[in-house]
Amino acid sequence: MLRVLRNGTYAKLFSAQVLALLGTGLLTVALGLLAFDIAGDAAGSVLGTALTIKMVAYVGVAPLIAAVVDRLPKKAVLVAADLVRLVIALSLPFVTEAWQIYLLVFVLQSASATFTPAFQALIPTVLPEPSDYTRALSLSRLAYDLESLLSPTIAAALLTVVSYNNLFVGTAVGFVLSATLVLASRLPRRVHEPSTTTFWQRLLLGVRVFARTDTLRFLLLTNIVVAAGTAIVLVNSVVYAKGLFGLDDTALAITLACYGIGSLIVALNVPWIVDRIGVVRTMMAGAAVITIGLITAAIVTAVDTESGTGWGWLLATWVLLGMGTSLVNTPSSRLLADASTPSNRNLVYTAQFALSHACFLITYPIAGWIGAASLTLAALVLTVVATFAAGAAITFAASRRLSTSSDAPAPALIRE
Repeated sequence: MLRVLRNGTYAKLFSAQVLALLGTGLLTVALGLLAFDIAGDAAGSVLGTALTIKMVAYVGVAPLIAAVVDRLPKKAVLVAADLVRLVIALSLPFVTEAWQIYLLVFVLQSASATFTPAFQALIPTVLPEPSDYTRALSLSRLAYDLESLLSPTIAAALLTVVSYNNLFVGTAVGFVLSATLVLASRLPRRVHEPSTTTFWQRLLLGVRVFARTDTLRFLLLTNIVVAAGTAIVLVNSVVYAKGLFGLDDTALAITLACYGIGSLIVALNVPWIVDRIGVVRTMMAGAAVITIGLITAAIVTAVDTESGTGWGWLLATWVLLGMGTSLVNTPSSRLLADASTPSNRNLVYTAQFALSHACFLITYPIAGWIGAASLTLAALVLTVVATFAAGAAITFAASRRLSTSSDAPAPALIRE
C-alpha cells in the first residue's frame, strides 16, 4: 500500500490531505463543545442544523463551483479553498450565537466543497495505474480513519491544558500546511481538449453519468446507508457523552475515536477483501454492518440507564458503525474511476460529492431535530432509513449482477 508514496507528487498531496484532515478533526470536536456551550442539552439540534447547512453548501455549491472552475488550474483552486477555510477557522473562536455558527459553517463548507472533489479527481491522473489507484484509495481511507482516531486523541490531550477554543487554532495550522504542500507539488499538466460545452452542460454532466451507470446508481443507494450511520455519530455523540451519560469533554473525544478505530481496522484490510470478493460485494457487506450498528444503537439508547455500562456499549456500537462506513466508502471511488474519463472525471467526482451529501440533508435533521426530543426515536428512524436503503442496494446489485463484475469498467461508460 505504501509504495505509492514513492511518487513524489502523490506523497505531497497525501501529506496535504492528512494535515487538512487533522485540522478538520480538531474542528469537529471543538464545534461540538462550542454548540454545547451555546445550547446545552439542545446542542444536538444546533449541530444538526449546522451540519444540514454544511450539506446544503455541499449539494448546492459544489456542482456550481465545479462547473465554474473546471477549466482553471487545479493548484490555484486547491490553495484558494484552503485559504478560505483558514480564515473561517480563525473566526470560529469568537462565535457567541448559534446563527454565527451557521453562517461560518456555510462559508467554510463551501470552500471544502471546492477542495475535496478537485483533490479526489486529481489522484487518478497522478496515479494512472489501476493497482496504484486502488492502493491510494486504501491509503486515503486510512488517512480518514487515522484522523478519526488521532484528532479526538490529540483533542483530548489538549483539552487537559487548554480550552476548546484553542482547537480552532490547530485547525487553521492544518489548512496552512495543506496549502503549502499543494503549492510545492508538481501537478500533471492538463491537456486542454477542444470543448463546446457550456456552463450549464458541465453542471449536469456528472449527474447524467450517474443516471446512466448501474454501478453508480448502486453507489447512490449505499450513500443513503452511510449517511444514516454517520449522522448519529457526528450529531449525537456529544449528546450521548455529555447529556445522556453526564461525562466530560474528554469522553466526547473518546467516543468519536472509537468510530475511527472501527474504520481504521477495516481500512487496513480492504485491499485483500476487495481482491477476494470484489468492490460491490464489499460495499454490500458494509451496508449490512451499518444497518446492524444502527439497530444496536437504537437498543442501547432505549435500554440504557447507567452511564458506565451504557457508554461501553455505545463505544462498541460506534466501532461497528465505523467498520461498516469504511467497507462502503473505501472502495467506492473505484466505481467512480471506472465510470469516468479524464475529460469528465472532475465533474463525475463532484456529482458523487454533491449527491452523497444530499443524503445528509435527510439524516442530519433526523439525528438533530428528532434527537433533541428523543434520542431513541432518532435512532429508530435512522435504522429504518438504513434498512430500506441497504435492502434496495443489495436487491439492485443482485438483479443487475453487479457483484460479478465489480472490478471491471462500468458497462455504461460515458465519454462526453
